[in-house]
Amino acid sequence: MKHRAFFWFILPSVAAMLLFIALPIVSVGVQSLFVEHPQVMVETENCGPFGCTTERSVDAAATAALYDARPLGQFNGLGTYTNRNHLALAEIGAAWETSETWGQFVGAIFNLPFYKALIFTLTYTFVVTPFVIVLGLAIALAVNSMPQMIKGPTIFASLLPMIVTPLIGSLVLFWMVDADGIIGATLQRIFDDDDLSLKASTALTWIMLIVYGIWHSAPFSFIVFYAGLQTVPHETLEAARIDGASRWNQVRYVIVPYMAPLVVFITLMQLMDNFRVFEPIVGFSASAKATSLSWIIYNDLRGDAPLFGSAAATSFLTIIGVAILLTPVLIRTWRDFNRKRI
Repeated sequence: MKHRAFFWFILPSVAAMLLFIALPIVSVGVQSLFVEHPQVMVETENCGPFGCTTERSVDAAATAALYDARPLGQFNGLGTYTNRNHLALAEIGAAWETSETWGQFVGAIFNLPFYKALIFTLTYTFVVTPFVIVLGLAIALAVNSMPQMIKGPTIFASLLPMIVTPLIGSLVLFWMVDADGIIGATLQRIFDDDDLSLKASTALTWIMLIVYGIWHSAPFSFIVFYAGLQTVPHETLEAARIDGASRWNQVRYVIVPYMAPLVVFITLMQLMDNFRVFEPIVGFSASAKATSLSWIIYNDLRGDAPLFGSAAATSFLTIIGVAILLTPVLIRTWRDFNRKRI
């Protein structure tokens, strides 16, 4: 393809990426350097028969004038990134000086809002992602070996968790694990404990969110692997059977290496998706026990006075986190690609 033709061919894609990806990221980065203007307060003295009182109120006109003059707010530089609600550098330094043991230091860090959300986000990502890959491949292999008559209904049933809207699915499971729900009531009878509640324990809440994440994401992994299984060379599998390879050896030495590119693809997609976990926390009303980076962004924006600078800083840190998670996978993929070319 000539360079001119290639340029016009990729121009729409490049323009869309610049318009819908690059520019919003730059905008978020710029907004994160600013904070909201302080509200202008005025004092009003009211006098009556029994004396005078002074009342403080917000001067809406003066406050609006500040935003008209500087719509982004006050320039704060990297101050938002280093404050207590984000990287909390001063608080970490103070904890290092005052903590007598390593456990106290770690506990102090994990009590900070950003790091508390980060540890749950990373735990959710690194537990859900491998389970989704393994479970999706197992379901795909099982469905692929089923008789044709029941294969269609089984595929439809396996895709139901992905069809259900994440927020609706989490709400349904939230009601089921309630003390009056089928799961919650069953667990109380099994353990003979009327006070047992999956919502009261931090550990059980994390497990519940992780189980939901696996349940919701496994169908995506399954359908990708199932499509890939249709392209596995039958001659190779037949040769493995003739050589005496068991079903497990066929999967291990033939199917899994052949599906390696799909494993990389699903890993990349799941890392990006799981690191932005949000809907289950809202659906399960679990913010008291588990918060994520995306939930912090939502929390900054939902108040009467939205903290746009704080939300932008958390968003930019989330983008950096996703890039760090994807880098090892991309580097390994690039090395494998170059090795194959050689």
